[in-house]
Amino acid sequence: MRNFLCILILIILIGCGDSERPAKPEKLIPQETMSNIIYDVFLLNAARGINKQVLEKNNVLPQDYVYKKYSIDSLQFALSNEYYSYDTKIYQSIMDRVRSKLEFEKKRNDSISEIERKKKDSISEIERKEKDSIKNIEIDIQELDSLPLEKPKLKPKVFGQGD
Repeated sequence: MRNFLCILILIILIGCGDSERPAKPEKLIPQETMSNIIYDVFLLNAARGINKQVLEKNNVLPQDYVYKKYSIDSLQFALSNEYYSYDTKIYQSIMDRVRSKLEFEKKRNDSISEIERKKKDSISEIERKEKDSIKNIEIDIQELDSLPLEKPKLKPKVFGQGD
């Protein structure tokens, strides 16, 4: 993945020099696909930074994963990136799409996290209320146990009178 980023930075630096526009590659990656590729690279770099062991455990090589997912090779990516990076407006639009997707996913994940937090808080509140009601029942039972029991006085019923 480091090689991938080094190539990307190198191409950008070379693209910023006073040179002629690179020829359009035969297998130019469409702009939308290019933004998706860069988005995936950003996500994979973040994932690798957070928990590299998970990627290694699952034998996921970020660079190879991206190439396989989009059915491209490193040369095709490098040439397409060089072509797009020459025109800063085009490259900026690609990066704006990436930024928009990242912001959308962040808002989506924040919303999901907030819903999960509220759900957990609700469950905790219900559990707390249940514990309180169980304590109240126990107190009521103890109060009942402390009351003196009196046997009810029964009036004998005489059959034949007033039936």
